[in-house]
Amino acid sequence: MTLALNEFENKGLLRRLRHGVGRAVADFGLIEEGDRVAVAVSGGKDSYTLLLLLEELRRRAPVSFEIVAVNIDSGYPGYRTDVIERFLRENGFTYRMVPTEHYALIQEKRRPGSSYCSICARFKRGALYTAAQELGCNKLALGHHQDDFIETLLLNQFFVGSLKSMAASMLADNGETVVIRPLVYLPEEDIIRFSREAALPVVCCCCPVCGTADLQRKRMKRLLKELEKDIPHVKNSLLKAISNVHPRHLLDRRLQVALPDPCTSAPPLGGTDGQHG
Repeated sequence: MTLALNEFENKGLLRRLRHGVGRAVADFGLIEEGDRVAVAVSGGKDSYTLLLLLEELRRRAPVSFEIVAVNIDSGYPGYRTDVIERFLRENGFTYRMVPTEHYALIQEKRRPGSSYCSICARFKRGALYTAAQELGCNKLALGHHQDDFIETLLLNQFFVGSLKSMAASMLADNGETVVIRPLVYLPEEDIIRFSREAALPVVCCCCPVCGTADLQRKRMKRLLKELEKDIPHVKNSLLKAISNVHPRHLLDRRLQVALPDPCTSAPPLGGTDGQHG
């Protein structure tokens, strides 16, 4: 299918999506002059939306950059890479399809009872880093959206005991590729709506646990839906919290070494420490 976003009927939705990506790029310096960005395209709603919005940005942006779509085929039986490739080809994207034997490796190396998704993600991320380097891309764009950031924050607090989420921009473990997440400000519900209205050719990853994995993340989704009934802006507040950190009011002793003694610090102007902390 050929998709022209200038013909997309829901102009308000498209405007919100474009604005969100543009804001993220500006706030976190995600894309700069001369960048060559590998865009991970799995065939899901998020990665298609990411690719299309980055292409829109590329056409309109005052800086010049390139994008290359990259698909990693993990080798799961029934995974429709032909549908993905047809979409990329018909819409004129430069792309690379990467076949792998991840499925066989996962079956061989996965420990009984361990997460299927985590080992698959590690293999896939390594393949994406390699493809980005081979294609001369200095950045790798992933399709994590606002809800992913918030759910990850809650998961780490509830089940891991750490205060962390994801970064909008970070240097990968290989020390060369910068991973960017331009959909950080986009709510999942807007992406779902866009995907449906644009009739994007979404395909299933076809892994053995598709649809049943990540039960804890589903619990976080349900929790957030319940909270939204009484606190409509809870997601925006949680996302803002990730970028509004007050280390002096946390218990990590590694942070306290470099911080001033709160007993000798002057209170902030305009109120007490308790009011503005």
